[in-house]
Amino acid sequence: MKKLFKGFLFLTLLMVVLAGCSTKAPSTSSEKDSSKKMKDDKLKVGLSISTLNNPFFVSLKEGAEKEAKSQGTEMITVDAQNDSAKQVSDIEDLIQKNVNVLIINPTDSDAVKAAIESANNANIPVITVDRSANGGTVVAHIASDNVAGGQMAGDFIAEKLGKKGKVVELEGIPGSSAARERGEGFHKAIDGVEGIEVVAKQAADFDRAKGLTVMENILQGNKDIQAVFAHNDEMALGALQALEAAGLKDVIVVGFDATDDAVKAVNDGKMGATVAQKPEEIGQKGVQTAMKVFMKESVDKFIPVSLELIKK
Repeated sequence: MKKLFKGFLFLTLLMVVLAGCSTKAPSTSSEKDSSKKMKDDKLKVGLSISTLNNPFFVSLKEGAEKEAKSQGTEMITVDAQNDSAKQVSDIEDLIQKNVNVLIINPTDSDAVKAAIESANNANIPVITVDRSANGGTVVAHIASDNVAGGQMAGDFIAEKLGKKGKVVELEGIPGSSAARERGEGFHKAIDGVEGIEVVAKQAADFDRAKGLTVMENILQGNKDIQAVFAHNDEMALGALQALEAAGLKDVIVVGFDATDDAVKAVNDGKMGATVAQKPEEIGQKGVQTAMKVFMKESVDKFIPVSLELIKK
């Protein structure tokens, strides 16, 4: 009887041990699967650039791609070539490729609305960089203060002219937030100065060749100008070519972006100044913000990047 009891006790203990092992095994397997899934989850970012025919946006792209590489983030970059319809199509393609977050540098702040709404419907968060969007839901906008930059340029011109003279303004792409805001800041500085007159204001679409052509056309009707403010350096450099060809060497030319060519022109005394943005930092912050959004962390609605006036 005693042996029977001991045998029963042994079997009972053995069943308890086996039961404990059998309940633990599925849990361990599940934990491993969950851990592997978290490890395999990888952020895929879609970056839509307005144009790579502009050194500023090339630097922005490089900043974003460098940050993505350092974080092990996959990035797909597309170039809208300053075509708002192509940008909408590009963004639709990125949505189909199942990107987790979209970073958009709008060609046109109004036209990009439809593409952003498509991303919203697909539950893909959108971040805008440099230029804002006039519609759709955007979780964060990363840019310099374009109004402040335009005002910085206007104040510089007013000071250099002794608050008296005739000025030409070359505008960026109509409908883009950068053109609207830089122009607004410039006029905040200039319009209150009685002795300064803006004698011509025309769009050259942020393009160097168009800046040259538009400036040539303006000079045909009026060579009596003392300064030019261009909404970006590419147009400023185009205007500089036109001025030099017309034999006008004392006109103050101010651009915006501080591209390498423009900074060299400032240092050489050919351009008066350029407002320095930090495109690489904008791209870098775009990816950093995308990662935070992907990880469900809170982000600021507006993330500023500092400005500086570059002059000789």
